[in-house]
Amino acid sequence: MPTILRVEGYRFYFYSHEPNEPPHVHVDKGEGTMKVWLEEIRIAKHRGFRAKERAAILTHVTAHRGAMLEAWHEYFDQGR
Repeated sequence: MPTILRVEGYRFYFYSHEPNEPPHVHVDKGEGTMKVWLEEIRIAKHRGFRAKERAAILTHVTAHRGAMLEAWHEYFDQGR
């Protein structure tokens, strides 16, 4: 599970066994978890985050989208 970013207690990462899905990141903090699509930034699913936290997470994803997409493609496009 490569970690891409840690900020404000949130951990942004992806699972190494999900290469057939569109680019996305998983986000965890405490009991909360969320999956966010990166091509068109939107929440795929979430549990345990309030609306204000979801908005903060989307702000971080938007700010770091380029680096997240780059990390995704570097990891999953190897050997293709």
